[in-house]
Amino acid sequence: MRFCSIMNQLLQFFPRSEFQQEVKATKAERHARGFASWDQFVAMLFCQLADAQSLREITGGLASCQGRLDHWGMIEPPKKSTLAYANQHRPWQLFERVFYRLLDQCRSQTGTKTVFPFKNLLLSIDSSVVSLALKIFPWAHWSRQKGAVKLHLTLNHAGYLPEALVITTGRYSELTIARRRQYARGTILVMDRGFLSFKWFGQLNQGGVFFVTRIKEDTRYEIVESRPVTSDTVKSDQWIRLTSHSGRSNYLEMLRLVTIETEDGKSLGFLTNHKTLAASTIAEVYKDRWKIEVFFKLIKQNLKIKSFIGGSANAVWTQIWTAMIAMLLIRFLQLQSKAAWSFSNLVYFLRMNLLVYRDLWGWLNDPFSTPPPSAQAPSPPQLDFSWG
Repeated sequence: MRFCSIMNQLLQFFPRSEFQQEVKATKAERHARGFASWDQFVAMLFCQLADAQSLREITGGLASCQGRLDHWGMIEPPKKSTLAYANQHRPWQLFERVFYRLLDQCRSQTGTKTVFPFKNLLLSIDSSVVSLALKIFPWAHWSRQKGAVKLHLTLNHAGYLPEALVITTGRYSELTIARRRQYARGTILVMDRGFLSFKWFGQLNQGGVFFVTRIKEDTRYEIVESRPVTSDTVKSDQWIRLTSHSGRSNYLEMLRLVTIETEDGKSLGFLTNHKTLAASTIAEVYKDRWKIEVFFKLIKQNLKIKSFIGGSANAVWTQIWTAMIAMLLIRFLQLQSKAAWSFSNLVYFLRMNLLVYRDLWGWLNDPFSTPPPSAQAPSPPQLDFSWG
């Protein structure tokens, strides 16, 4: 059997008809002249998957495989100035919408199971900073001498796929962005101490949303009730009431404080409003929050998200969203593959095989197998020469 290239098969995750619907919704091609939004998307996705470091490498890499561009839906490789202009002026919201379309497709095939026995939706929220030079990115204000953009991520623990992403400049705090979002009743939110706000916790509690976070050392409270402890690692399981003025005025009900002891003898206290989960499960839920830190680490190490090929805010947002699309696509392949791929290894070998003509799923499941030899026609019989 004959197959198209690996890159071509990856692009088939993005049907052209659905892509064009998003182009019309965002009016991305209102003033376009010749350079289609699909060509821009393919070029920027190629930038992430092939690890292209500049506009020159993107356009040169596409030009070097020009015989395959028509298979990818492109007529010719773009010029550097054309791609740079498109990244600067075409709305980045197009790629945001493409990301969420792909996310819906991934969710429908991966399911909603987690490693925990409860059926609640489990989400981790956190943010990560990407530092920028203010001289090159003067719009990315963070401090007097530094610029930055922030990735505010919500990670779904079912498959550890992103649930939502908001990109801002460095001036926006993670708590400000988290307060703007609505969460379904019954959701369990896991967060670090940077999100600790008893006023916001009171709003979450009224909306039927559970939370798990670390308690700050200066939090003032009184113990109302101590619950029995059944785990060796759990030191105490208590119901507490806040005693500070701001705590009492913003959170009227009792909170649950679970204290555990780590292997190195350190005590950790977790605040939650969940009444029925076991204390050890509360600790395991917070421990699983580390997956969101791993997510940020993987995307920064394996995709082009720390250096940018354009200086405008629109170009930066476009590059980040295409990086998130590539991240989601690779993570989906990792989940669906039968081989034990690590994320970094899968990214590396994909880059090595983007232009290889081979079945994508066959390669993912058994990457080092030798393809069967193609059948060859029998050689014609050798004629006998005689010297008559």
